Formats: sequence, structure tokens, C-alpha cells
Amino acid sequence: MEFSVKSGSPEKQRSACIVVGVFEPRRLSPIAEQLDKISDGYISALLRRGELEGKPGQTLLLHHVPNILSERILLIGCGKERELDERQYKQVIQKTINTLNDTGSMEAVCFLTELHVKGRNNYWKVRQAVETAKETLYSFDQLKTNKSEPRRPLRKMVFNVPTRRELTSGERAIQHGLAIAAGIKAAKDLGNMPPNICNAAYLASQARQLADTYSKNVITRVIGEQQMRELGMNAYLAVGNGSQNESLMSVIEYKGNPAEDARPIVLVGKGLTFDSGGISIKPAEGMDEMKYDMCGAAAVYGVMRMVAELQLPLNVIGVLAGCENMPGGRAYRPGDVLTTMSGQTVEVLNTDAEGRLVLCDVLTYVERFEPEAVIDVATLTGACVIALGHHITGLMSNHNPLAHELLGASELAATAHGVCRWPTSSRISWSPILPIWRTLAAVLAARSPPAVSCRASPASTTGRTSTSPVLPGVPVRPKARRSSGGAAVAVPAQSCGF
Repeated sequence: MEFSVKSGSPEKQRSACIVVGVFEPRRLSPIAEQLDKISDGYISALLRRGELEGKPGQTLLLHHVPNILSERILLIGCGKERELDERQYKQVIQKTINTLNDTGSMEAVCFLTELHVKGRNNYWKVRQAVETAKETLYSFDQLKTNKSEPRRPLRKMVFNVPTRRELTSGERAIQHGLAIAAGIKAAKDLGNMPPNICNAAYLASQARQLADTYSKNVITRVIGEQQMRELGMNAYLAVGNGSQNESLMSVIEYKGNPAEDARPIVLVGKGLTFDSGGISIKPAEGMDEMKYDMCGAAAVYGVMRMVAELQLPLNVIGVLAGCENMPGGRAYRPGDVLTTMSGQTVEVLNTDAEGRLVLCDVLTYVERFEPEAVIDVATLTGACVIALGHHITGLMSNHNPLAHELLGASELAATAHGVCRWPTSSRISWSPILPIWRTLAAVLAARSPPAVSCRASPASTTGRTSTSPVLPGVPVRPKARRSSGGAAVAVPAQSCGF
């Protein structure tokens, strides 16, 4: 799909479709008012008849509007004007893309980027529109025999900006939006790939391809089982013992900061390409979804692709901890005692608590980089899902500035879901940006689970792997403080950097 920006009057647009907003109740946006005036009140007359109220998600497609050069005008309901925030704006864009794609509009000029979104400039609105458009049109069909596509899919979208002075920032927004969208797509593709294709070797091949594509700034090293054994990564190795697929740790290094003393940001992604539970095998129902246990690694890979494409002035290291947890004659067992890379021992009580075993060795390994911050991303653990549900990401950190930066990044991205930082004290406190439902909050308050239930620490290298009474961790250099956590773990740091 092609994107571009321009600055022009709506009535002069020779396009298959013009997209403008309508607020609730039946209030035309400034651009829609211009079109209404040129069409001698044609649009407002339709609204008076009740054709469109302007509620979020409502659409009205008009054909051959008087005195308008464009073939069609798409009116999109934007809700109440004062309530148009980042998430509502993205939902409006999503509805626009779906409607255009479903109605055979192969090209369109979108004036929604001129809507007022509190605290956001035109760069942000254009970039978010590009990201949302690509996300809306995403479909994983690479492996399908027969692919179904729209008869006339949307192929070109032009975003209008108020003045010509903003064309440069609009073009930059498109460039950045496409880079971010490509990284998100890469992460989704890895997550959706079946486990018979996407194993640790496949993750390693993707990491190597990234280095080939961005050879100027990216270096990839793949560490196999023999090297892990020499490093003493026995916990990591134990998890993969039952699988015929070799465990491989892919280390992607991006260097964008020329300063010699610049410390890197390290991203660690859990990459269990399939988690059967091992000897402590999972129930059959839903086991197919265990291919998603590598989504932490997929997310890290996507971020590294974005960083390389955007050529950010940072040093970033992404580690994909590829592994497969399977039962077998060589599989590790409940009752085994493992010596981790840090030298500490772990007694295994449940082989389905494998994520922390893999990640504790990886977190010890990345200490050699003397990182500015470590951010651990993992599908870890089920307790986090029990506590927060399927739509809220858990965040844990021992460093408040880093946690606040990550929460701020979530707000900036205007994600459809939320991020919850689990408190270290017994008092539950929610991030002000978290759209948590009262019912969920009530459920959490009633359960009052101890923080450890969501802290299935990827840094757990001492004590038992299932119910350790305290949050254990590997020795860490004072400069790189560590945190750990549930579904999307925020780990150490002085500062986040991005």
C-alpha cells in the first residue's frame, strides 16, 4: 500500500474518495463544512434527515456529490469532538481503512489527519494513521493454499495536511510509520508461524537475515548448545533437552551511537517456539496456542528491525532466547537440581515453569554488555493472565524512572489495550493511563494475590521454580539494576533511552 502527503482544498481533489469526519451530534468537521458549502448544503441536508449521527464507528458513503470533483465522499463518525483522544483517533482510522477496503475504493484522500487530537501534532497523526492502516490490513495467509483478497483492495492513501510547511514533517511521519509497521508485521509473522517451521534455528536465520539487510549497523551472533555448555548456561540447556531441535540464542547487536562510552540498551525476548510443558505436560486443549510462547522473542526481533530501519542514534542489543520445551528421554524432570550460569542452583518442581530457567541464564549472559537498561519481554506467566486478563500487559521494575518511561511509551503509542505496573507493596495502584474496568479491579481486589504470583521472575536463579517465597535474582552490576515480571517484563535500568 502506498502513502503520501499533500496540502490542498477538498473540493479540488480528483480522487476516488475523500474522507472527512463528522462529530456527534451531527456536527460537521471544518473540512466537511467546506464540502457542504460547496455542495450547496447537500451533506448537512442528509444529516438533518438522520442519515448519520456522528457516533464513533458510523459511516456514510456518498456518491456524486454536487460540485465535488471526487467520485465519492466517505463520512466517518468521530464521536464527541472534545472526547477525541489518541485511541479514539486510531479507531476512526481503522474504521476508515476497513470501509474503503470493503467498498472498492482503491485510492483515497484522507482529511482526518486535520482533526484536533489533544496534545498531538500533525506528525503524530500522520504516523499513527500509517501504522494503523498497515495494522488494519494485516493478514497472515502466507501458508494458505487459496488466498481470498478483496476484489478492489485499497492501494493508495493520501493524507492531507493544513499547510505546505508541514509537508516535510508529514513525509517523515510516513517514513517512520512504515518502519514501525514493518517491525510490527515481522513480529506478528513470527508469532503466527507454525512451530514445525518456526523453531530456534528459524529465529536464528531471521536474525542473520537482519544483519545481512542492515550490515552497516547490525551484527548477529548465534550461540549454539556447545557454546552454552561452555558458558555454563545449564538451566537454558535443560529446558531444550527433550527436543530434537537445537536450542539457539541469537544476539543481534545494533550500533548507532558513535560514542565509545555509550552503554547499550538490552532487549531480551523469551523464545519458546513451542511449550508442551515438558514432563509436566500441559492439557491437550489449547496446546496449539503454545506456539505463541516465543512472542517475546518475536517482539524483540520486530523492535530490532525498527531500530535498524530508523537508524536510531542508540546502541541496542536484542537477544532471542530460542528453545523448545518437549517431553522425551533426555528431558529434564521435576526434582532435578540445575546449576545456572550465575553459579546458583535451582530445584525444578514443575517443568512447565521453564521460561524463568531460560531467561535467568540469558540475563546473566547480557551482564557482559554493561547495559544502560535491560527490558525483558516474555509470555510469563499464567498468573499474570489470571490477575490482569488477556488484554492488559503486566509491567514490573525495580527502577521507577524506567517504569515511567515504559508506561509513557505505551501512552505515546496509544495502544488499544493497557499496561499495568504491579506494585512492589501490598497496596494496589494503577497507572493513570490504564483503561482498567471497574469489574476487573473489583476481581483483583477480591483475589488480592501476592505480588510473587505475577513475578514468575525471569531472573529466578535460586530457590524453587514454582513457589519461591521471595523474588530471587542473579547478581547484577550496580549500574544496571534489574527488575522482572509477568507478561511483558520491564527489567533493569538507569534510563530507557526510547
